[in-house]
Amino acid sequence: MGLSQSAGTLAHVPSMNDLVRQHTALSETDLEWLHLLVSEWQLLSDLSFADLVLWVPTLDGTRYVSVAQMRPNTGPTSYQDDMVGHLVPRGRRPLLDAALDEGRIVREGDPEWREEVPVRVESIPVRREGRVLGVIARNTNLLTVRTPSRLELTYLQSASDLAQMIAAGSFPFPAQQVDMDASPRAGDGLIRLDADGIVQYASPNALSAYHRLGLASDLVGHHLGQATAELAPSRGPVDEALVKLASGYAPRETEVEGNSGVIQLRAIPLKPKGTRIGSLVLCRDVTELRRRERELITKDATIREIHHRVKNNLQTVAALLRLQARRMDSEQGREALNEAVRRVGSIAIVHETLSQNLDERVEFDEIADRVIAMVAEISPGKVNCRRTGRFGILDAEVATPLAMVLTEVMQNALEHAFAPGDHGSVEVAAVRGGDRKDARLLITVQDDGRGLPEGFDPKRTGNLGLQIVRTLVEGELGGTFDMVPGPEGGTRVVLDVPVRADK
Repeated sequence: MGLSQSAGTLAHVPSMNDLVRQHTALSETDLEWLHLLVSEWQLLSDLSFADLVLWVPTLDGTRYVSVAQMRPNTGPTSYQDDMVGHLVPRGRRPLLDAALDEGRIVREGDPEWREEVPVRVESIPVRREGRVLGVIARNTNLLTVRTPSRLELTYLQSASDLAQMIAAGSFPFPAQQVDMDASPRAGDGLIRLDADGIVQYASPNALSAYHRLGLASDLVGHHLGQATAELAPSRGPVDEALVKLASGYAPRETEVEGNSGVIQLRAIPLKPKGTRIGSLVLCRDVTELRRRERELITKDATIREIHHRVKNNLQTVAALLRLQARRMDSEQGREALNEAVRRVGSIAIVHETLSQNLDERVEFDEIADRVIAMVAEISPGKVNCRRTGRFGILDAEVATPLAMVLTEVMQNALEHAFAPGDHGSVEVAAVRGGDRKDARLLITVQDDGRGLPEGFDPKRTGNLGLQIVRTLVEGELGGTFDMVPGPEGGTRVVLDVPVRADK
């Protein structure tokens, strides 16, 4: 029987942590061992051409609970339904009882029939530090059984060795946490070595990977460590380590590059009875994957360099404008050039931030703070400028025009809201809102200055700065812009801009 679920609701499959803690007496360290086993057992499933279900005895010892399941990539499944969370009473499956009580692999019994499919059932005890924590039920669909090839025989023999290691508590390897998404699998390429590191069998995919490295002959009968080291371009101590790893003496992973090819190796020593009888070496051709990664790295570096150079050029332009402003006799002309310096400077800040990132997204809060500080220099010590709320992460195509908009709005507030010598404050508030499909950024800039002149219409009137704001917000950012009297005096500018959802 399975864990019950009320009708009309979506079924929720509990996690292994939940099941173990709720139903069993296993400790946290035992649970960690089971997690390590489950991170590795895709290999056992593929080599066995079989489904695996991990059963753990319940706290009172009267039942078993299934806490994990794995289907093979190399053959048909024996279970159409998900078994995780099922509870079965002790005695219903004698092979589980025998494996748990006797601590041995149990293969006795005739095949079971499930939905007109014959299934061979075996039980493998899971041992840790001398204690049996649970039992793996290995279920093989016999409908497709055929005369086994050399590859299948090697797979099955390797699976038998791994099963014995699990039963003895020597597999998985405690010191090695494997990322199964990145690690080679049996189907990628498999090489079986004897105790001396000599190749007994190499799958077609494994041979293809080594041919990519430059191997001109067969691997069978050759010492894999020496053959691999000869194909790698490096020499010296690295060779010695590579020879040892590719010989399968210890559980390790590495990559080997040669002849414009790159292969990933994972060595698994086989010790079914405590003594190493040989090794499995899984290999995968990752040449194209690494090539694309290098292209992306080169592209990222190029983009960052472009942003860096644009920033430098903008700073040079700003310096030239500042120099020209100092030579101007007209106060109005000097102020116009200083406004241009601040506009160029706001864009330079964005490019400087982009030059330090791996993608075309920036944390805009830092940019906003720098823009506010830059514009605040117009009236040092008189008006207090501050930011509240969070802009979050923005795309570059939003960040650049938004930095200019913020510069113009702040500049307008400091120049027109306060008379010379006045003291006051300008607050920039940012709020992210909406869902992932309609994320928005609401920005308000509130000052406590003299307020708007009579009859002022921000959509029709205004200086060059407000014209720039309207153009950027409505045309480039696809948002809205309004300027209204503040609720307690002064002026409030409201910007509503669509953005990509913050991650």
